[in-house]
Amino acid sequence: MTQYFHCGRYVLNAGRPLIMGIVNLSDDSFSGDGLHGNVAAAIAKGRRLMEDGAHILDIGAESSRPGATPVPAQEEIDRLLPVIDGLRDCGVPLSVDTVKPQVMRAVLAAGADMINDINALRAPGALEIVAASQAGVCLMHMQGDPGTMQDDPRYRDVLAEVADFLAGRVAAAEAAGISLSRIAVDPGFGFGKTLAHNIELLRRLGELVVPGLPLLVGLSRKSLLGLLTGRAASERVYAGVAAHVLAVQRGARMVRVHDVAAMGDALAVLQAVEDY
Repeated sequence: MTQYFHCGRYVLNAGRPLIMGIVNLSDDSFSGDGLHGNVAAAIAKGRRLMEDGAHILDIGAESSRPGATPVPAQEEIDRLLPVIDGLRDCGVPLSVDTVKPQVMRAVLAAGADMINDINALRAPGALEIVAASQAGVCLMHMQGDPGTMQDDPRYRDVLAEVADFLAGRVAAAEAAGISLSRIAVDPGFGFGKTLAHNIELLRRLGELVVPGLPLLVGLSRKSLLGLLTGRAASERVYAGVAAHVLAVQRGARMVRVHDVAAMGDALAVLQAVEDY
């Protein structure tokens, strides 16, 4: 099924899985790939991820790992804008991973094509800022906040509660003037969820799929993979590829990953089998 995602200057065909490559400008990344605000390294990494097959670049300057220290908005902006400037004409959409309306306004003015918000545009003014642009947006589920989300997450029915939350945020975004063609949703693996919650979400992911709304999944190098394999973050490439393939088989249309080339190879094999 052809499914289009309108994303700033671009219209993406999400009928087949799209790979979102991570460019991390933070200084305390859980995955060990933070570039500490190194502009030249970030631009080079973005171009390398494109060469490896990324369809979208997701640039972030604040860690959202459990217990992460917040970054002041102006510092986040100062890290992001030179990288956006360096990659703006690279040929793929630029997504910015942020929760702050002030940062959203600045990066959209600088040419970003998408906002990837783990807070689902709940901060005052966020909905209006994105609605006034042509940017795409990803709305993610998170129980609590990064500082406390893994303390003691609880659900009666994790799938139902995630689905209800995402439906509510999509409705709020649409009411604010953001067309459905600009919205993707993310169940938020690892954000306020135990290993059992994450496995249940992945197992039943197909029940979260809403026709016309691309489902984005980000499992790359996450601690749940470490719990399953016993491996450090930098050694979770194979587990991440397997988890994302399972997600795509269950309806995910976007995968947010550190290891773009490995993910692309796996999806090429999966697509060949499905197309045969």
